[in-house]
Amino acid sequence: MKKITTFIFGIFCLFILFGCVSKNSIDDKNIVIAASQTPHSEILEQTREYLENKGYTLEIRVFNDYVIPNEATVSGEVDANFFQHLPYLNDYNKNNHTDLVSVLRVHYEPLGLYQGRRNSLNNLENAKIAIANDNSNGARGLLLLELQNIITLDSSKGANVTVNDIIANPYNIKIVELEAAVIPSQLSDVDFAVINGNYALEANIPNSKLLASEESDSLGAETYANIIAVKAENKDKEAIKVLIEALKQKNISEYILNTYNGVVIPSS
Repeated sequence: MKKITTFIFGIFCLFILFGCVSKNSIDDKNIVIAASQTPHSEILEQTREYLENKGYTLEIRVFNDYVIPNEATVSGEVDANFFQHLPYLNDYNKNNHTDLVSVLRVHYEPLGLYQGRRNSLNNLENAKIAIANDNSNGARGLLLLELQNIITLDSSKGANVTVNDIIANPYNIKIVELEAAVIPSQLSDVDFAVINGNYALEANIPNSKLLASEESDSLGAETYANIIAVKAENKDKEAIKVLIEALKQKNISEYILNTYNGVVIPSS
């Protein structure tokens, strides 16, 4: 019985050991970042040479959702993530009692209102319009609809509006709340859709279907810049400082401007 107990204890220790080994270390000269495919991982690729010249390697892990990258950062599986804006991060921290922080604003992606079954904003009566179902992106979508005079929102709520804050709906539109990542695939089922820039790029939605987008000086553009997020305890680590330096290079801004035709705009 004693031998069996010792054996089980040994197996348990091995699980702990391998679990620890699988965790990433921010101090091992290998920067691991969770990112959305487009444009985030593509922008990060442009920093690889700079990081290598500083003695670091870069590993980009691509995710297609808005939840796992934060979970992986909290657990230490990755050093940082690049896919979200600050309001989304703040909402995640609040709901999950976590301490992720922003260390750099990289770019913003003007939210777009795209054609679905209808091709003109002159035909809005009883339209079904898809927006993201998370708090921050949903609010941003509603603000864009208000800018197009499609709805009127309770102005006292600022950037924290929900569908319950619609105070005027003259066209009797129906808001359809969906996971942000799946909205492009649902264009044939709705009349219009508000889509995040990265998902519009990934889905190869042609610019000809874009009916309206956020202005550069809009509340959305100022508030929803995409950021690099890390655990609070890691924000002053040398690896993170080098990553920030890499992303602040002039060639990164030039790459963004030359590659994405206004769908992605550098923050500086």
